[in-house]
Amino acid sequence: AGCEKEPSSYMWIYILLGNMLRGIGETPITPLGISYLDDFAKEENVPVYVACLHTIAMMGPMFGFLLGSLCAKLYVDIGFVDPGSITITPQDSRWVGAWWLGFLIGGATSFLSAIPFCFLPKSLKRPEEANKDKTSHGLLENTGAAKNKLSSEKTKPRKWSVMLKGKLLGNRMYFALLCCSLLQFSGFIGFLTYKPKYLEQQYGQSTSRSNFLIGMTSLPPVGLGIFLGGLIMKKYKMGIIGATKFSFAMSFLSYAISLLHFFVGCDNYTVAGMTVSYE
Repeated sequence: AGCEKEPSSYMWIYILLGNMLRGIGETPITPLGISYLDDFAKEENVPVYVACLHTIAMMGPMFGFLLGSLCAKLYVDIGFVDPGSITITPQDSRWVGAWWLGFLIGGATSFLSAIPFCFLPKSLKRPEEANKDKTSHGLLENTGAAKNKLSSEKTKPRKWSVMLKGKLLGNRMYFALLCCSLLQFSGFIGFLTYKPKYLEQQYGQSTSRSNFLIGMTSLPPVGLGIFLGGLIMKKYKMGIIGATKFSFAMSFLSYAISLLHFFVGCDNYTVAGMTVSYE
């Protein structure tokens, strides 16, 4: 009683809206980029091109962790306070890094990199006539005559719920891939979220050092693995079934190796009331 509650900050709303807008802007790149590669590239080169696309995408988080490591070494009020007046170091638990600086640098970089997209032509060059049968363009053109024969009742716009249940979730391969992707990303996001804090608590590393280690040791092997997977698929000319078996084998091997994390760690800190009694 008698305690005055401090007003809470609503800055998290701006961060939420900013990330939402960023996600909306970045979403078309992957589906449209992969569709463009599938339609306009040679069939045997598509796996390599897609692997390169995802490999470059993995470089973003890597540089993000390195940038976060640099920003964590800077005090949160850098530019507004005299650096000589700061009496604590990044190893101090009271230290707060310049977390906001990464958003400014990342936002400015994204804005500059988006400018070239404004100069792309409205219509892209269509593939050659010889490759039309191998692309979705040729497939759509070949099925155009069949669509004209459909009655007006069948050509009416279908509800999204009907399409989702019949065309998407009814496809067993797509549904299995969707479930697999959800499980993989859930584990990957948890790994990136909690591993820096785990390094801080278990190994006594600073925040900047933890981000640096994550960026240099975890993400580059993932990008390299994606690129090598694309090369292997191109070399052996894997089809859908072969690629599925290859993905299952590599995923199973990855999960088996990940079990080694249970055997890595240090003893817990001595905390009164949690790990030891007060006596």
